[in-house]
Amino acid sequence: MSEAATNFSSLDEQLDLPRNSPVGDALQLAVAELLVHQGNLSLVDLAAATRASTEWGHELSHVLIAQGYVRRMQYYKALAAIQGLPFVNLREQPSDPALIDPHDRVDYTAMNLTPWRIEDGKVLIAVTGLSEENSRWAEARFGAAHGFVITSPYDILWQTQAMFRERDSHTAREGLYEWKPEHSAKFTVTKSQKTTILVCLAVVVLALIAAPMPTLVVLMSAATALYTLTFAFKFLLTWVGSSRRADMVISDEAVASLVDRDLPVYTVLVPMYREARVLPLLAKALRGLDYPASKVEVKLVLEENDDETIDAAKALNLPGNFEIIRVPESQPKTKPKACNYALQFCRGEFLTIYDAEDQPEADQLKKAVLAFRTAEPSLACVQGRLNYFNRGENWLTAMFTLEYSQWFDFMLPGLDRLKVPIPLGGTSNHFKLSALRHVNGWDPYNVTEDADLGVRLAQEGYTVGVINSTTYEEANGVLPSWIKQRSRWIKGYMQTWLVHMRHPVQLYKSIGPVGFFAFHFFIGAPAFTVLLNPILWAITLLMFVTQTTPFGWLFPEPFGTMAVFNLVVGNLFLIYFGVVAALKRRYFDLVLVGLTLPFYWVLHSIAGYKALKQLISNPHYWEKTEHGTSAITQANLAAAKAESEKAA
Repeated sequence: MSEAATNFSSLDEQLDLPRNSPVGDALQLAVAELLVHQGNLSLVDLAAATRASTEWGHELSHVLIAQGYVRRMQYYKALAAIQGLPFVNLREQPSDPALIDPHDRVDYTAMNLTPWRIEDGKVLIAVTGLSEENSRWAEARFGAAHGFVITSPYDILWQTQAMFRERDSHTAREGLYEWKPEHSAKFTVTKSQKTTILVCLAVVVLALIAAPMPTLVVLMSAATALYTLTFAFKFLLTWVGSSRRADMVISDEAVASLVDRDLPVYTVLVPMYREARVLPLLAKALRGLDYPASKVEVKLVLEENDDETIDAAKALNLPGNFEIIRVPESQPKTKPKACNYALQFCRGEFLTIYDAEDQPEADQLKKAVLAFRTAEPSLACVQGRLNYFNRGENWLTAMFTLEYSQWFDFMLPGLDRLKVPIPLGGTSNHFKLSALRHVNGWDPYNVTEDADLGVRLAQEGYTVGVINSTTYEEANGVLPSWIKQRSRWIKGYMQTWLVHMRHPVQLYKSIGPVGFFAFHFFIGAPAFTVLLNPILWAITLLMFVTQTTPFGWLFPEPFGTMAVFNLVVGNLFLIYFGVVAALKRRYFDLVLVGLTLPFYWVLHSIAGYKALKQLISNPHYWEKTEHGTSAITQANLAAAKAESEKAA
């Protein structure tokens, strides 16, 4: 340690540090003093960081950087000067590739170190600080002939991405397929599934040729039974779910009792593509989280060729706990592949995902921590509730809000009560990082990766819960964009059903009879019925317009009665469920709008046929949802811009 490390007593006295403070040691204070003398850190900021470091139980270096009081380069150059070691910029002086061992890839990220070069017969290790652990690691690999240089965590991240670009990209794409190919949607249907589908189609065609009328009766009877069972299942979920909450209720008192020193590091993934304009709102929302900033690592997961969003992120001058993960160009170009790539750089005990426009409640991370700590070890994921801040903007946003209200207030509690696999939503899912890695993350080839992940977690013996914390997001109110988004969801449900029905017996054994039934009528049936709807609507309309019953022979009893029941009672109840969902949340402005739900179902069918076409021709294509279209979002962006200009 250099002489500067001993000149800390005056600074210690000025800050009045307690002896047990995590910053109350010679090295930390010497670096701080040097930063102050260099003009890179004010005493006011240092005092604030010191208090936070004591309260959070985290090293001063992490607090200074996470709060934006100093830049990473400034801190680690000062650290190198204090320790009397060279500082190396790995972007300008990269490591010797011959020293890089692929078997140590995980250590490079977890321990923030990397072999650098050989000088004077010694292997120099680039580290972000000296420690006994680092020394043992170096000793085990290079013996006594090693030394250290200082670099920044950003340099380690940059070099690791560069050195392992192809390897990490391959893992992100093929990790699940190579582990359990039967759970991957890389191939939409297997050879046996193709054979089964073709045989069934051939049988139907031959039957229509040989005996058209009886065949049509059988087909219509099967469709009627499917609708009846689907309605009965939704009714059961709504009835069961209305009498209970699915939430793991975490009280405000429990949150207040948490000690920041005891909180773990939390990773936040934010996958984005061409989302530059909403970045300021996202950054503001994440900085507003009630969680020690130095214990939150935010990964902005961006495509490497998305220069606009990368440049916008850099221009925001975000604090050091924000990092940009550049995802290498490869196919499929999907959100789950990007998240899988970023997963290899995560260090938190827990991990969550937010979309670019999300506004989570401030205490959401703390509630998730409490949920994991108080639950059974099998709990792998908790979901935050979702709601929309622009529900009254137009008819589409109102329909979206009714749909999600019914999902979280009725369907989800029903699924939870029946103890069946819960399809995850696309955002605000909180995971144990260890469990997520155990199942090899998300399926990069499935375009509703979270719904699929919910099923895979259940098959591996994990459970899913819901916490009483809400994330507000932007409801899609632009029709072309809505069709794109919904067609992707429906296509993903088709993929999920096909993937997990490759081995139906195994699926049945792993999730049980109730779960098996729920899987078919919550994942498979909805995607199928949106395709059937236009056909049945056309038959019904023709019967009504002609005032005759030319198709009555298609529905022999009891299927005729069931068809009438589905048409009248079933549809009225489905409309009623939407209205009740609005009333339960006191969205009185949406009650009358709820009566127009049948028109919303028409849009589902349009999206369904687009999904079917893409499932056949382009199954892994990701229809991007455009964010930032809401008038409320535009107003918030304008306000954020005005605040930024005023601050400047």
